[in-house]
Amino acid sequence: MATAKATKIKPATKKVEVKKKKKIASSPKVKVMIHASYNNTIISIADYTGNVVASSSGGVVGFTGTRKSTAYAATKAGQDAAAKAVKVGALEAVVIVKGIGEGRNAAVKGIRAAGLKITSLSDHTSVPHGGVKPRKKPKK
Repeated sequence: MATAKATKIKPATKKVEVKKKKKIASSPKVKVMIHASYNNTIISIADYTGNVVASSSGGVVGFTGTRKSTAYAATKAGQDAAAKAVKVGALEAVVIVKGIGEGRNAAVKGIRAAGLKITSLSDHTSVPHGGVKPRKKPKK
């Protein structure tokens, strides 16, 4: 007697296409938040209700390692994010910059080059007040 292996028949799976919801800016005015750290520059563009319309960073554009922190990577990231925002209907931007990285000014240049009109530019970098406690003086 030969033992026959039971073969499992998989039910036919139906492919369902999921359409992505297209992000549409609710108004032509948007907020651009630039976070410039020592290692990367992250740019987020949101409408005034708080919904993120577009975002980009040095890594998203294609830079890796220490090249993400350069001003050139920040310029490219700014252009990429602004181009995405312009595609969904953004025209004017209020820019808020945070951080002390190299990409602060370069990201603003990239946003301007991509076609967004900058109406306001403000710096919200946090500054320590008082700082840390000084070290104890050594004994003589």
